[in-house]
Amino acid sequence: MAKSTAENTYLRLKTVLDVLTEGVWSGDALNAGQVLAEATARVPFNEHESELLSGGIPRGHKTLTSATAKLVKAGWLVKGRSGWTITEDGMRATVAFPDADSFAAALDAGTPVPADTPVPTAPEGFVRPVSAAAATLQVPAKEEAPKKTAKKAPAKKAASAVGKAAKAIEDAVEPVVKAVRKGKASAKDKTEAAPAAAAAETSGATEPFEGPDVETLPQPEAVAVAGDFNTILGAPENWAPQYDEAQMEFDFLDQLWKKSAELPAGFYTFKIALNRSWTENYGAFGVFDGPNHELHHGGGTVTIRYNHATRDITIN
Repeated sequence: MAKSTAENTYLRLKTVLDVLTEGVWSGDALNAGQVLAEATARVPFNEHESELLSGGIPRGHKTLTSATAKLVKAGWLVKGRSGWTITEDGMRATVAFPDADSFAAALDAGTPVPADTPVPTAPEGFVRPVSAAAATLQVPAKEEAPKKTAKKAPAKKAASAVGKAAKAIEDAVEPVVKAVRKGKASAKDKTEAAPAAAAAETSGATEPFEGPDVETLPQPEAVAVAGDFNTILGAPENWAPQYDEAQMEFDFLDQLWKKSAELPAGFYTFKIALNRSWTENYGAFGVFDGPNHELHHGGGTVTIRYNHATRDITIN
């Protein structure tokens, strides 16, 4: 495996196309989270990439998600609400640029795939490779227990230990998040990126893909379930999204934020609040600052899932 974040990211981008091509051959439909999980299973994170950002998201995962925009710009990948689809040119690119160096050079330069490059076909007797991540992802979605296997990667195992430390990262990026929300990101990002770039240059971390992470579908730095049961979870007060006890964890396999808790039987109300404040919050039907979500609970464990793509939640 290559040592630098930039080299690893290019390898994972090529692997994304390889995984999608194999899916075409085998007829398997993988969602975006599954494709990313398989790419990172085949090209594991190095120590730097394994560091967690707020919400338990490994740095390398956010970097890769951001970098997939290059595949879209090249015309090799199409992102839709129903998932990711590799284009014919994307499949041909895996043939035209078979090694990491030529692939990276072509992607950066915008080199078109030569017209005479054939669309790759499955080798005789092809069986799609099944890594540890892929084996986990083949389990039906409702069977939660096996999914925990995928969380045993070093980055996920460390999530609980670094959760509080990640708050410092969140505080640092909060001004940028607010600027994006107000439609002023372009000018402000340039101003605020300068100190970060200078710090990176001082430390020697000047390689590509190490700048601010801007995803095609950005995830919040933190997501909280803020409602009238936060004190039951151990928070000092209810309806307070700033406390650790209210925070959800991001499952990058499913691309969902999740919170499980033991609650007594009763009627509860809550909202989803982003980045430990009420500045951006979502209520019923994913409405911004909308009416409260309602939970009629019979008692016991309840799991709340938040989908940032739809701004809505599911409960079971």
